[in-house]
Amino acid sequence: MKDFLVNVTRYPRYLIAFGLGVLNSVVDPLLQRLSNPVTAVALVGALLSGLLSLGLVLHAMVTPAPVA
Repeated sequence: MKDFLVNVTRYPRYLIAFGLGVLNSVVDPLLQRLSNPVTAVALVGALLSGLLSLGLVLHAMVTPAPVA
C-alpha cells in the first residue's frame, strides 16, 4: 500500500512538470517574435480574441436559457 501511495504522489509533480514544459515550448517562440511591431500587434490581437471567445463561451454555458 505504501508503494501505491508513493506512486500516486508522483502524478501531480509529473503533471506540473509537463504543463510547464509545454508552456515553455509555446511561449518562448512567441516572445522571440515580439521584436517585430506588426507581429506583436497580431499576437496581442490573437490573445485578446481568444480570451474574449473563451469568456463568451463560458458565459453562454453558465447562464440559463431564456424561457419562451
